[in-house]
Amino acid sequence: MAETTARALKLLSLLQTHRHWTSAEISERLGITERTVRRDIDRLRELGYRIESSPGVAGGYRLEAGNALPPLLLDDDEAVAIAIGLRIAAEQRLVDGTQTTLSALAKLEQVLPSALRRRVAALGEVVQPTPGGGTAVSPALLGELALACRDHERLRFGYTSASGEASVRRVEPHALAPAARNWYLVCWDLDRDDWRTFRVDRIEDVQHTRVIAPARDLDPAVLDEMVLAASSWSPQKVEADVVMDLGFDAFRAHFAHWGQGATAEDAHRTRWPIGGADFREALYGMLYIPEGVEFATDFPEPHRSELREVLGRVIRALDAPAPPARPDASP
Repeated sequence: MAETTARALKLLSLLQTHRHWTSAEISERLGITERTVRRDIDRLRELGYRIESSPGVAGGYRLEAGNALPPLLLDDDEAVAIAIGLRIAAEQRLVDGTQTTLSALAKLEQVLPSALRRRVAALGEVVQPTPGGGTAVSPALLGELALACRDHERLRFGYTSASGEASVRRVEPHALAPAARNWYLVCWDLDRDDWRTFRVDRIEDVQHTRVIAPARDLDPAVLDEMVLAASSWSPQKVEADVVMDLGFDAFRAHFAHWGQGATAEDAHRTRWPIGGADFREALYGMLYIPEGVEFATDFPEPHRSELREVLGRVIRALDAPAPPARPDASP
């Protein structure tokens, strides 16, 4: 009986990790026959778990949402991860985040063994959340997008860009990531045929297609760079456009994810918005325009005059004779 109960608990844990499992997949994972799988499914149903079954070759089982939350099975590491996540979430920009997450954390820590409570307390002292200040997002929306990332389900949603342009996007969600006090969704954009990053608080009207796509590979370093580039793109004190003699495809190949906000001016030119806290930061982007590519900019005054004066001093310094070599300080 103990063996049967342990096996059923392993089955329940498996069902909680994914939306759908075929009978053959469960049988292989647990090392049991498909007939035993069916018996254990029936046993879980008797305990009140709503498990949906579908016939056919691609059929299988999925754990349905019920009227009440059933018990969750967590190992030690999962319990600690959830507790730390709740502590951090309580201080993030989540709608009703503090009240909801602290309530959940209190319930969880109440039932944790003392050893795990000590681990949570120790980690809580050294894990520091980023400061608040971003735009609040709904935990329900984050959960919905997280499930789509996990299951590789294609989504359709409305999106409003930083410039206020509204569009409908068809994507394959890949990952959620917090950065610079906001949440970002990294996706494969089906209409652009490329990777794109979307700020979650600008996503609305999420529609599920129920289409499960094969997982796409994305180097973690590239993912981090995409999120960093997206989080660094925001209204700046000094803003300007650069129009360069470079086709949009060549521009994307050169700047990759750092070319945020760029648009094709025509078949041979690209318009790219740049900016910074001052004219020096705004200049930084122009320094990465490929050698030999001509460009023009509408750099605003008085920053345009300031930049011209600084560049003039740099040119004069480069044209002047080099200073004497530094005397050798060695004896």
